[in-house]
Amino acid sequence: NQRYATNGMTGVLMREVARRSGLPPIQEFVVRNDCACGSTIGPIISSNTGIRAIDMGCPQLSMHSIRETMGVCDLTNGLALFKAFFKIFREVDNDVEQ
Repeated sequence: NQRYATNGMTGVLMREVARRSGLPPIQEFVVRNDCACGSTIGPIISSNTGIRAIDMGCPQLSMHSIRETMGVCDLTNGLALFKAFFKIFREVDNDVEQ
């Protein structure tokens, strides 16, 4: 799927950041191949720069559908995940590459 930047490696890195930080498992989103969807700028930036990328974020009411909503815990967990990423990414990246 070329509409999102997340791939197997970047997904593993973020799941491992969450696991090591004692956060709940990351909720993953997959688009069916037979359904059209939007995209992000992630794949463009990644392919033009060679920088690994991942599409992450918290859902917003009516962002894509009426069923995407977020609670206080989602915001708290999202913030904790992003903080953990900046704190332990290098360590996780080194361990995963070995």
